[in-house]
Amino acid sequence: MYNYILVTAVLSWWLSQIIKFVINLIKFKEFNFERLTGAGGWPSAHSSMVCSASVAVLRTEGVSSTAFAIVCIFSLITMYDAMGVRRAAGQHAKEINKINRYLLNFDDIKDAMATSDPIGHISKKMETSYNFMKEYLGHTPFEVLSGAVIGIIFAFLMPMSV
Repeated sequence: MYNYILVTAVLSWWLSQIIKFVINLIKFKEFNFERLTGAGGWPSAHSSMVCSASVAVLRTEGVSSTAFAIVCIFSLITMYDAMGVRRAAGQHAKEINKINRYLLNFDDIKDAMATSDPIGHISKKMETSYNFMKEYLGHTPFEVLSGAVIGIIFAFLMPMSV
């Protein structure tokens, strides 16, 4: 039993997540397994998934089908949300983290100045005493568009039956 639409959408999502993981590995030279499932970053795996599902429905049901209309609407809402609300939430998290770093540093300035390495003291204190908010949540328009293109191409490359 092979569900072309479901398999295409899930594999497209995984492909984008793997690309995101590899790019993060190259950029930061460390394994960050959160990038295999986490939101945000390039390319948008959500956009890839919904666009591949849209193309898969297009190929199986046709452009005038109700299913295609519904999945297209769902795709547009998902991509709009990724660039809007989720991106804004990520930007808010960055700013809140900056404020918390400042406040944490402000409280520790007197202690840090008494040490031979004030910057190291503050950095170490920040890493051990506070959990920062996740900043990767949404996407730039380029990240969403890239994910959409990956999903569309992937859906056309996937076999409709096995």
